Amino acid sequence: MKYGEGLFNRTRDTRLPPAQPVAANAPSLGPTPAQPAARPAPPAAAIPDPAPREEGGSKLIVGPNIKLKGVEIHDCDTLVVEGRVEATMVSRSIQIAEHGAFEGKVDVDVAEIRGVFHGEMTARKKLVIHASGRVGGKIRYGKILVQEGGEMTGDIAALHEGQVALAKV
Repeated sequence: MKYGEGLFNRTRDTRLPPAQPVAANAPSLGPTPAQPAARPAPPAAAIPDPAPREEGGSKLIVGPNIKLKGVEIHDCDTLVVEGRVEATMVSRSIQIAEHGAFEGKVDVDVAEIRGVFHGEMTARKKLVIHASGRVGGKIRYGKILVQEGGEMTGDIAALHEGQVALAKV
């Protein structure tokens, strides 16, 4: 083996030479042909939102193993409960996951229950109880769908047209 030959019979170093550091106070020579001139940043109003809002608006997710207790939830379009929540809520919709639980008072348009709800609920438009869902307490709803296996207990009644309008006030 000749001097300079490596393990793979490489005879010369094919790596690029290390970049030379530039002093922080060195004068700029302007843009190079390979580098375009820097443009000023667009005004703040023209910068797109990096996380565009969903069609459903604002969403609060209480993740698994999280316990949220003694709060009032307002201005939240959708509450997703994967942990445990004890609260009062006025919102557009609530979704309780299979292992989630909510105890308290809820006033929503749509409620979708896969876990456990106990308390007072007004679902002005629709209440959906999936097969794993358990709902108990004082329940008022516009329309209801209960899948086989889903359970409801307590004071349960349908809202009438006049009650739906009153519930929104």
